[in-house]
Amino acid sequence: MGFIETSKPSWRIPYDDEQAVGLLEQALDKVFSAPNIQNILIICVGTDRSTGDAFGPIVGTQLTQGAPMPYVQVKGTLENPVHAVNLSSTLEEVRNSYSHTPFILAIDACLGRFDHVGHITLEPGPLRPGAGVKKNLPEFGDMTLTGVVNVSGFMEYFVLQNTRLGIVMKMSEIVVQSLKNSLWKFQIRKNMSSSLHTS
Repeated sequence: MGFIETSKPSWRIPYDDEQAVGLLEQALDKVFSAPNIQNILIICVGTDRSTGDAFGPIVGTQLTQGAPMPYVQVKGTLENPVHAVNLSSTLEEVRNSYSHTPFILAIDACLGRFDHVGHITLEPGPLRPGAGVKKNLPEFGDMTLTGVVNVSGFMEYFVLQNTRLGIVMKMSEIVVQSLKNSLWKFQIRKNMSSSLHTS
């Protein structure tokens, strides 16, 4: 469960907005259309031992289902979560695995204001995982996507444990559909670019 700064321009989309998938997809399209992005690595942080903190692994699991995308990799699923214990080793593995640094999208649950619960936020810059529950973990990511699953400010661990699974699932469905749509378009662009270079 993380915390992001909100001083930079960002997209904040309520999950129950009828246009939520389209709005988030458009925002992701703008991010992924940057010409310098060669590969995308999505790191979904969290654990299924806490209902609220399961947002990231649920998104990661659903993203890995379906046709593989050669230019996109996902880390952090219900089966193989990325959490406080293994985050540093996961980031070290990433540094050693790529000859060219990938564009990293960090995904995590977040606590926030009461009127922001249910909002999906996409913002430039690194995620500060664990900050919402006073943990000191390494920052990472070029872009951060968070789901505000509950209210911050008091007994954060208890709040996360008692977050409704329904809202976590609904938010994850919006994020996964938007990401799959946008990543599919990114994949097509990469395939076309590769074909032009090899023809």
